[in-house]
Amino acid sequence: MGKFFDLDSPVMRFLNRLADLLILNILMIICCIPVITAGAAFTAMHYVILKMVRGEEGYLIKGFFKSFARNFKQATLIWLMMLLVIAVYVGDSLIFSYSGITFPKPLVIAVVAVGAILFMISVYVFPLLARFDNTIRNTIKNAALLAFANLPKTLLMALFYVLPFIIGYFSTYSYIFIFMFGISLPAYGAAWLYSNIFKKFEPEPEQASDMDFTVNVEWGEEESNGKSE
Repeated sequence: MGKFFDLDSPVMRFLNRLADLLILNILMIICCIPVITAGAAFTAMHYVILKMVRGEEGYLIKGFFKSFARNFKQATLIWLMMLLVIAVYVGDSLIFSYSGITFPKPLVIAVVAVGAILFMISVYVFPLLARFDNTIRNTIKNAALLAFANLPKTLLMALFYVLPFIIGYFSTYSYIFIFMFGISLPAYGAAWLYSNIFKKFEPEPEQASDMDFTVNVEWGEEESNGKSE
């Protein structure tokens, strides 16, 4: 029984990880309430979660707000662009549903397909911003390249993020679980997938200040500038 409650036992490590994800989920909800700060919050969450996955975590709350402050400007600009795209798609959805006009199926399929592609790209944007120093343009470009270069993992990551909405749609009893883990747990699962992808672009620590994060599509050779920790 003593070993069961030992801090290094699998059970206690599992419970500690759940507690960390719960705290992180609550932090996310609080920091997303102003809406405009959501981009910085997502970036900070991925900063902390990537460290969790790699066993490098330190002070969770301190690390979260460190990344939140450091990436606030870029993350907010990217988030505002995402909000604009979301607003356009919400408007399109309302038009398709309530305008009374019968739109050609190819047009509807094209709109849905573009939305799906943009969503797949978006799952890499904030993790990249949390891990690598880069311009907004290059961050989005690299997110697009990684999304298609790692398509099976990208689809699984997208499923992780969509799953809480699906569960919530079919079961109102799941809302408490979604409140507790609906943001951080999918991100944690996604981090297990993109962690190894990112390692391909992470230089040795002493080289980090001399390199830029770029992806050579033609030759598949990558270089990166990891953010200092």
